[in-house]
Amino acid sequence: MIPVVALRGLVAFPHMVIDFEIGRRESRKAVDAAIAADRKIFLITQREQSVLEPTVRDLYRVGVICEIRQVMRGRDGSRILVEGLTRASAVKLLPPDDETGYWRAVPKKLPIYKKEQIDSIELQAMMNVLKEAYAKYCRLTHRIPRDFTEMVLEEEQAPQLFEAIWSNIDLNYRDRQTLLEENHLLNRLSVMYAAMISENEILELEEVIQNTTQMHLEQSQREYYLREQLRIISEELGETDQAEPQQFLEQIEKLDASEEVKAKLRKEAGQLSKMPPSSQEAYVIQNYLETALSLPWGTYTKEKINIQKAASLLDKEHYGLKRVKERVLEAMSVHAIQPNLTGQIICLVGPPGVGKTSIAQSVAKALGRNYVRVSLGGIRDEAEIRGHRKTYVAAMPGRIIEAMRQAKSMNPLILLDEIDKLSGDFKGDPAAALLEVLDSAQNHAFRDHFLEVPFDLSQVMFLTTANNADGIPAPLFDRMDVIEVNSYTREEKFHIAKEHLIKKQIKANGLKTTQIRFTDAAIYDLIDFYTKEAGVRTLERNIASLCRKCAKMLLTSDVKKVQYTPETIEKALGPHKFTEDFYSKNDAVGLVNGLAWTSVGGVLMPLEVLTMDGKGDIQLTGSLGDVMKESAMLAVSYTRSVAKKYDINPELFKSKDIHIHAPEGAVPKDGPSAGVTMLTALISALSRIPVRHDIAMTGEITLHGKVLPIGGLVEKSMAAYKNGIRTVLIPAGNVADLAELDETVRNAIHFIPCETVETVLDTALIPPHYDTKLEPLLEQEDTKMLIPPLPQPKNRRSSVKA
Repeated sequence: MIPVVALRGLVAFPHMVIDFEIGRRESRKAVDAAIAADRKIFLITQREQSVLEPTVRDLYRVGVICEIRQVMRGRDGSRILVEGLTRASAVKLLPPDDETGYWRAVPKKLPIYKKEQIDSIELQAMMNVLKEAYAKYCRLTHRIPRDFTEMVLEEEQAPQLFEAIWSNIDLNYRDRQTLLEENHLLNRLSVMYAAMISENEILELEEVIQNTTQMHLEQSQREYYLREQLRIISEELGETDQAEPQQFLEQIEKLDASEEVKAKLRKEAGQLSKMPPSSQEAYVIQNYLETALSLPWGTYTKEKINIQKAASLLDKEHYGLKRVKERVLEAMSVHAIQPNLTGQIICLVGPPGVGKTSIAQSVAKALGRNYVRVSLGGIRDEAEIRGHRKTYVAAMPGRIIEAMRQAKSMNPLILLDEIDKLSGDFKGDPAAALLEVLDSAQNHAFRDHFLEVPFDLSQVMFLTTANNADGIPAPLFDRMDVIEVNSYTREEKFHIAKEHLIKKQIKANGLKTTQIRFTDAAIYDLIDFYTKEAGVRTLERNIASLCRKCAKMLLTSDVKKVQYTPETIEKALGPHKFTEDFYSKNDAVGLVNGLAWTSVGGVLMPLEVLTMDGKGDIQLTGSLGDVMKESAMLAVSYTRSVAKKYDINPELFKSKDIHIHAPEGAVPKDGPSAGVTMLTALISALSRIPVRHDIAMTGEITLHGKVLPIGGLVEKSMAAYKNGIRTVLIPAGNVADLAELDETVRNAIHFIPCETVETVLDTALIPPHYDTKLEPLLEQEDTKMLIPPLPQPKNRRSSVKA
């Protein structure tokens, strides 16, 4: 018995050295067994190389006994180098069993050529014609060295001639197996001669095609050269087809489009009929016609506007957002009365995760319109909006036309997402291209560079979203009706989680409401200690994680129902991820609670001022921007001007160094609204008068002590509300903005308008007779917070705007 390796698509031959990869387990075991014995192995070829686990019927019986010369093992597999010794036939062939794990065979060596075979006249004649065929093969392939060809043609011994030619011609494995099985030398040469004649005919035909094609080409046109070959082959086979241009013409006539559009498409279809089907130009025109005909020319969805149902749908799918819903319903009402009215472009501005995109989906559903979302984030090339000229390689229409093709109607609702993330470069300004899309006076004839014909966008309802209104290009901002989508309050997050997110994730994870339950305290715990965001995306991810853990628990234990409480949530999700905000719980000197705006909502931003012996230097730390540094200089100058009023020794500005710091120094901070905060902290530090810990403030200051209005009051007020601040000092010019606040926030916080810094200082600083001086300013029915404070992350890395 001898180990056997089954080869796929490869035939070994005596006196031939080959190497191949060993992949199958039984083959590796056969090689190991052969090396352990006498390094002899029997190579047999499979009948079909696609068979992965062959049976006895799948293997030829004739193979070659080889000697293993080398085994190379690597991470990706093993390769072996073998030398063929002699032909043999498998008298008995045994498949792998449990004991050995590899193929085995009892080989019978096949006879060597007889002398009468070698010396016969017929053999000499066959050798002559075989040499002629081989010489022609070498001339056509241009791959075999001339000296080797001459050496083969001078060979006088038939066996050596056969082996020399065998190793240098391309034959498939079935022809090679036929040659291996043939015992008669003359028959072997005959089979090889027939195979070589067939190969020469193929090579001659290839040479004819190449020569014919070369007559029509220039030296530099390599791509056209390959396509011309295909054209000549098609002509030889009679496969030219003119049916496709006619099909395009029939589709063009059925279009519900203007005559200008039809004329352009007819012209392109006519050009296509005159071109070879395999040419580059034909491919460009065919792609153009297929794109143009796939657009929804004249196709409209029927609208069924019911304001009551729309309001019910918005309330069902979105909790809170009262002002946003009201504005959307107003737009829908106007559209119901005057369907042809255009130009209403709503822009939803707010932090991530507050429901801007889902509101657009709900509006589309309420209107009965098809919905398509176009992401504009990171677009810098105008061609992304208008498309590329169709003559360019891999040209395609812009995102607006592509959205219309996806919508399959002329009156869809298209959401232009993250419009504040547009940017321009040397390739053009995409914001300028969007002007034509959003301008009702122009978009009835929008021209895409690829399409080259006017396309009507006047019936499309466009909604846009942005995280920061300051990032929207001014010309676009002027054409849009901006609606602020504020951060969710703690109560809103609670109701959203309880009424929407938990139900959604229970269904998404294959659970039933009887198998899992969240207590109210657990939901508040998730909001307070495992999320810190304006929206609810992280909250939903945490709920999904708890649902997955519940599913695992149900399958791996005897538990029938899982109830999540604050204690079990901490075991499932780990320790609290967020700690309390950094602000003093006691009245302190030189420490004031400021308020700042970020792209994900408002935050509490404490400011610290410390004085020490020195030379009157001022040091600013905390990654402060230029505007905040200027605010600090303003605060110092104003403090020096009123030093006498607050019993501050003027000599302190010469003998003391002042250090102003904003904690979380790794986070960049900038903006003018920290002016009142810096001034209050500075006067407190120099006068040693403590500042109330339960007051926060925001506002820009002037050298004359005026408090100027600031932006982001809604987000800043939300930050104060979340952190348990019961009194907020704001510029008097921002009083009108209080109407935009959520009712819960407005009722929970006492806002004190300040026209001058004197009001700020009189309210925030604690004089010796605090109880008589401060009460009139803080007078209100109930200033006690109704909710506990929300924690702050340990390491925030978003940019902060004071």
